[in-house]
Amino acid sequence: MNDMFSSMEMFDKLSDKFFLRLLIDVISMIILVRFIYFRIYRKKDYLFTFFLFNLIIFIITYLLNKVDMSMGAAFGLFAVFSMLRYRTEGITTKDMTYLFIVIAMGLITAVSKGTYFELCIIDFIIIGFTYALDGNWLVRNEMAKNIIYENIEMIKPENHDQLMQDLRKRTGLDIHRFSVNRVDFLRDTCVIKIYYYEDTLHKQAPTRVK
Repeated sequence: MNDMFSSMEMFDKLSDKFFLRLLIDVISMIILVRFIYFRIYRKKDYLFTFFLFNLIIFIITYLLNKVDMSMGAAFGLFAVFSMLRYRTEGITTKDMTYLFIVIAMGLITAVSKGTYFELCIIDFIIIGFTYALDGNWLVRNEMAKNIIYENIEMIKPENHDQLMQDLRKRTGLDIHRFSVNRVDFLRDTCVIKIYYYEDTLHKQAPTRVK
């Protein structure tokens, strides 16, 4: 009977530890994904992906940690998840970076031996640097888009100033530079990659400019 009560007391302590760590993880994820990532990129599809990846990593590593899983094994599991790629559509470098961050935060929050205050500080540091680098605070957030351009005569070096003005007029974007990536002389078209500063614009498929 005493052993049963001791087990129940231990379970209660473990439950408190689990839910407190989960609360820290969820709050950190809300700040990172909802108020930083979504505010900049407006991609609702990845909200589901990031939250579920983080939650799964947190639960798996926390439970495995109960059977004396080493930190090395935890990072091995982290490496496996971080190498996952979607086969249905391409993932940008920024999206893969955020996926890496949410996996790392779930892992750290689940297996770290630090105090709750230390966990909050670590998550705050990660979130702070992410916002500073991607939130148009330290550096301006440069966006890029491929367009199909049909006035092929304008790609000549002597016409680049006119081409810049034409691209700005047609796209309505404050373009500050561009590069000609591919030229099709049979169809008199070319693919131009334009660069501009914009914080909250949807990333779109290549646009055809006529």
